[in-house]
Amino acid sequence: MRAFLWGPGDLDSAVLRGYSRNMSLTNRYGDLEISDPQALRALAHPTRLAILERLQRHGPSTASQLSPYVGATPSVVSWHLRHLAGFGYVKDWDGAATKRERGWQAASRGYRYVAREGDAEALEAARQLQVEHFAGAAEVPMRWLEHDEAQLPAPWQEIAGLSNTRVKLTRAELAAVEDGIEALLAPYVNRIESDAPEDARGVRMLRYVLPEADAEQAQP
Repeated sequence: MRAFLWGPGDLDSAVLRGYSRNMSLTNRYGDLEISDPQALRALAHPTRLAILERLQRHGPSTASQLSPYVGATPSVVSWHLRHLAGFGYVKDWDGAATKRERGWQAASRGYRYVAREGDAEALEAARQLQVEHFAGAAEVPMRWLEHDEAQLPAPWQEIAGLSNTRVKLTRAELAAVEDGIEALLAPYVNRIESDAPEDARGVRMLRYVLPEADAEQAQP
């Protein structure tokens, strides 16, 4: 089982060294790979996922600044931030406008979770996190339709949309397709945003990979 989420940000070498047994940087995007069950369970919470995504996408912030975007009070957000920090997902940020409130930033640009076959505890923890990811991702297209689509210029509206494709593949073929997609996207994922062309926009690409359990009984 695997999944990944990425956003802008810088890797922190101290965090990586301290968590190197359960996280690695072996993929094209430079994402942390997480296999430790406790670290997986720590992230399997909608508010924590929202906090981390906000920090990765929009940069450093404080609990008060994050509060309206994640639907929790500053004190609750602060508690979740400390919990995330305990597992190396976020770290202190010294650039807050006021010293009275602690600043935070994402410790990495993105992360992946990988549960190995035979590791029942990690598989269960990864399943919990996957459920939260699927629930959050399900809301993204409707939010885009309601808040973004109408504001886009016509050429961008024409290229946006949904693709729903079913193919019959072996596991090796599917792995090759996934690897090819990542290879194609990697230069853009890793490009510094300030180096992008002036007419570039942020584009969310949601990719579901859903093998069917039984070909005879699968939904059309």
